[in-house]
Amino acid sequence: MLTGKEWATATAQGPQRIKVHPDGVNVNANGATVVFLTFGPLTNQVPVEGCWCGELIPANPDIGFKCNPATLFGCLPDRFDLSRRSRAGGFTDIMSIPPSVARRAYQAAQEGVTSSFFYVRRFINPAGGPDEYVPVTCRMSGGGARTPFALTDVKLSFKVDKPVLLIKSGDRLPPIRAEIAYNGTGRLKGRWEVVLPGEEPPSERDFLTEATLPIEERSQQRRYTQLSRFNVFLPATGKYVLPGPDISRLPTTIEGQYLVLLRIEATDDKEGDSNLAVTGTGPGVVHSGAVAGFPIPPLRYGVGSGSDARQKASGLELLLPLASATIPADRPVDFRWTETDRVAFYRLEIEKPFGGVILHALLLPGAGSYRAPSWLKDKTEEGVLRWRVIGLDKTGKQIVETPWRTLRLEPI
Repeated sequence: MLTGKEWATATAQGPQRIKVHPDGVNVNANGATVVFLTFGPLTNQVPVEGCWCGELIPANPDIGFKCNPATLFGCLPDRFDLSRRSRAGGFTDIMSIPPSVARRAYQAAQEGVTSSFFYVRRFINPAGGPDEYVPVTCRMSGGGARTPFALTDVKLSFKVDKPVLLIKSGDRLPPIRAEIAYNGTGRLKGRWEVVLPGEEPPSERDFLTEATLPIEERSQQRRYTQLSRFNVFLPATGKYVLPGPDISRLPTTIEGQYLVLLRIEATDDKEGDSNLAVTGTGPGVVHSGAVAGFPIPPLRYGVGSGSDARQKASGLELLLPLASATIPADRPVDFRWTETDRVAFYRLEIEKPFGGVILHALLLPGAGSYRAPSWLKDKTEEGVLRWRVIGLDKTGKQIVETPWRTLRLEPI
């Protein structure tokens, strides 16, 4: 079993083919941590699970060192897995350490175990070759200046307690703010944008921070009408409230639904830089300051006229997946919607494109989301389905419903 310096010595001796950079990072011992990693070069290897543990053991007859099952802290949840293939045989992995894993590692350190632990990615060879395990050393710290600058939570809101705000045409909106939790220290740069009614909606990639994407995908994020820019330095305090754009710049003349987007740009952060030359996937360094292990949901508001605006304010709105979105085969399908006070129960209906029940789920208020079972993909016709949410009162009577929304699931 290997820990600490023993691993550093063993890596020089092992026949490791796939490299990773950075191969060692400081992580927050008291909460979540997000780190941008680059693996490579890959030929025909396929990445599978990533897990955390306190000790490593030789992976014989496979390649590298894998987790000792007796010291396993947990594995990367599917909902946090934002990994992507990148250019030149590279693989970009966003290591999102949940607080539960950090807590278990901290408890192990209190019992006398070394204060560092490991994140191990496994790669399989479909051609029948051995699997390969690639570890990253995680050194526990206080989440301060020597920890990679990363966002761990972002909440956009108006200064009113409503997830969706509807106003009359020409009215002014209340101020907007973004409550941000983060690790490390660095510059927070970016812009506020608005999606106008009738414009092509953002894809799930557009909700990610720029630093979360491989370098070649960052310029492909769709841009919308810019409201304002910001560039502020965040000290190592862990929390910051970012003021929104000038409310006079928020459009309210055209009726319809608007989306306010917070677009966070990548910044230079030495603690989180990833060197492509080390992994054999290209020249230069990828800056990943302000990486985040989650998409930043948009802030929605609607503009109507008179009673129409008041009627919509009491209704439901579908959030994610977006209309005509495509969900990769290896990702879970999460349905999200807004809620209203009048509803006692919600019924999520998932059907075939032209009718035919696939799944109906009855849900209590407070969740606002539902993760579909894994067999959902097997029940669709060519991977296409439609879904909506219906609100019921205490007697089971329907009082409100959303329009149908189409969704495509990639085949397995």
